[in-house]
Amino acid sequence: MNTSAQPETRRWPPQIKFIVGNEACERFSYYGMRSILAGYITGAVLKGGLGQDADTSTEIIHLFVFANYFMPLFGAWLSDKFIGRYRTILWVSLFYCAGHGVLACSDFVGGGVHGKLTCLFIGLALIAFGSGGIKPCVSAFMGDQFKPEQSHLLQKAYGAFYWAINFGSFFSFLVIPWIKDHHGYSLAFGVPGILMAIATFIFWLGTKHYVRVPPSRETKTAGFFKVFFGALLGKREAGKSFWDAARNRFSESEIDAAKSVPPILFVFALVPIFWSLFDQTNSTWVLQGQKMVPAKFLGLDIGAEQMQSMNPLIVMLLVPLFTLGIYPRLGRFASPLKRMAYGMFLAAGSYLIVAALQKQIEAGAQLSVLWQTAPYLVLTAAEVLISTTGLEFAFREAAPELKSIIMSFWLLTVAFGDLLVAAITKIFANGTGESSVSTNRFLLYAGLTFIVAILFSLIA
Repeated sequence: MNTSAQPETRRWPPQIKFIVGNEACERFSYYGMRSILAGYITGAVLKGGLGQDADTSTEIIHLFVFANYFMPLFGAWLSDKFIGRYRTILWVSLFYCAGHGVLACSDFVGGGVHGKLTCLFIGLALIAFGSGGIKPCVSAFMGDQFKPEQSHLLQKAYGAFYWAINFGSFFSFLVIPWIKDHHGYSLAFGVPGILMAIATFIFWLGTKHYVRVPPSRETKTAGFFKVFFGALLGKREAGKSFWDAARNRFSESEIDAAKSVPPILFVFALVPIFWSLFDQTNSTWVLQGQKMVPAKFLGLDIGAEQMQSMNPLIVMLLVPLFTLGIYPRLGRFASPLKRMAYGMFLAAGSYLIVAALQKQIEAGAQLSVLWQTAPYLVLTAAEVLISTTGLEFAFREAAPELKSIIMSFWLLTVAFGDLLVAAITKIFANGTGESSVSTNRFLLYAGLTFIVAILFSLIA
């Protein structure tokens, strides 16, 4: 390679700014809506809420997040098989905007609480379809913009990508609850819709600059499921491997691509428990915070909903610290799987702190909501170790033609984590409607995660 080409390998492709800008606005819209969702569902009817109990709120929120992270399977299939990542992101985003619109209009629908609940379910369904449909495509699409000789830039690029996610969500957790407090729920749900429209426009602005990987319909290559079921249902000779049964129908490169998937899924299989813990920062942690004493910080009113901004704020501080400072010094002890194992132990530890706070609340103590900073700090460190690493690991290990489907499998770990929360909430309900926010429940999650952390360490 001549020296004149070398600077190009050290710089990010210019179109990355459109993808990162899109992600920041999209995450503002998503987390802005989620920041007030628990309070909206459990809030008093006379104040615009739906008047449901804590367990109902927990189930609705985590089933919504399950749907949100299950839909990437559809988005990946649509993009990899038929229309490509670019068009999937652009067109499915319109459903996303519509979902926010439905939530914003719920005050204008008749039928009282029943009518609002109907709008809630329709709006959340459209958002789950839109957000989930584009989710596996955006991160993979960003990776597509880098040339093979720029692969060394991926770790920092995904760190920046994750930083943008948290930049958008940080401000949403502060701004949207303020809008709700001063102008009501309709406008508070409407503003995220406006930001999603802006996100779509920013993405469209980069159209002529993007590198587009053609879908398999154009390249005539088989996807993972087609090869997998070909091997599963094919005739297998004695002494031959599982994949040999597909060799008479598929090329060697297609089989090699499919073979790269199961080892990745083996690692992913233990990740859902982390998301069971992490996603409760928007449900049970908010409900816990509502029983604590609000605080003031730098002139801002900090309540249960505003405390959610602690997570993205800490992420924005930790991502550069970990990526530029800690990982290089740890060397081989900072391999992707080891980082994820460390994160599992930290996540479990954060719930011991949450359980300790909850025990004080149940004993009648008047705790400041700022005490939640401690578990937020520990859980967010775990998130950086697991989530940013998982994105990097998934993209590096996946075959080029299967990157969206691998990203969708990564996101499926979030879906199953939230489904686990909904299931535990339903199964262990004690009739009070408040069992999801209790010392014993938090200790249960901590114990389960410690067990999984040990198993993950053995794999790593």
